[in-house]
Amino acid sequence: MPVFAETSKPTIVLVHGAFADSSSWNEVVSRLENDGYPVVAVANPLRGVKFDGEYVGHVLNGLKTPVVLVGHSYGGSVISEAAADADNVKALVFVAAFAPEPGESAAALSSKEPGSTLAPTLAEPVVLEDGVKDLYIDQSKFPEQFAADVPLADARLLAVTQRPITDAALTEPVRKAGWKNIPSWFVYGDADKNIPPTTLQWMAERANSKGTVAVKGASHVVMISHPDEVTKLIETAAETIN
Repeated sequence: MPVFAETSKPTIVLVHGAFADSSSWNEVVSRLENDGYPVVAVANPLRGVKFDGEYVGHVLNGLKTPVVLVGHSYGGSVISEAAADADNVKALVFVAAFAPEPGESAAALSSKEPGSTLAPTLAEPVVLEDGVKDLYIDQSKFPEQFAADVPLADARLLAVTQRPITDAALTEPVRKAGWKNIPSWFVYGDADKNIPPTTLQWMAERANSKGTVAVKGASHVVMISHPDEVTKLIETAAETIN
């Protein structure tokens, strides 16, 4: 694990979601570090909720500081799973992210309300040896679907470098919901095409969100297109930790 300079600030642990990687947090990371926060951007395996949650849990166990755990999209399911068993997680921040109840999956939540247009944009899946499929968004459809408010050249790069998620990960129910016992904050774009904004707002309300920000016109990658708003909410959560 990284060794940070002595600080009274909590560590911010960032967990990316499907069709993305840790670089999706770059603009948020630079702002947090400029404000003196130690940051870890985890490479989420995207293999399954239990597996990914345990992996993030190992990362959390290696940190000897209070933690604000942040998840984007499917990463919300992962942080919900991981935080339940991590005593050092003091706050959760869901960034255009799922906050499932035990027994709920990302796929089920994304179809709870109409509005998600993800399914028709998926490319031909990659069939793995065990029959599980790796899913990608078609590169030609990625900018409009995933990152409509990001400059087109940047969105095309995101399309090429996207990381796949297994179909099983999206349909696997979570076993634990850390947000039931840990204070949580939510931020999302009101033009999200992956997860309907009405569902994102509903999950925030169900989790008794301490603060919810709906960014006007923002896409699913609100942390890329609106890093100031996302960073501000993360820091708001961090400031509540004594």
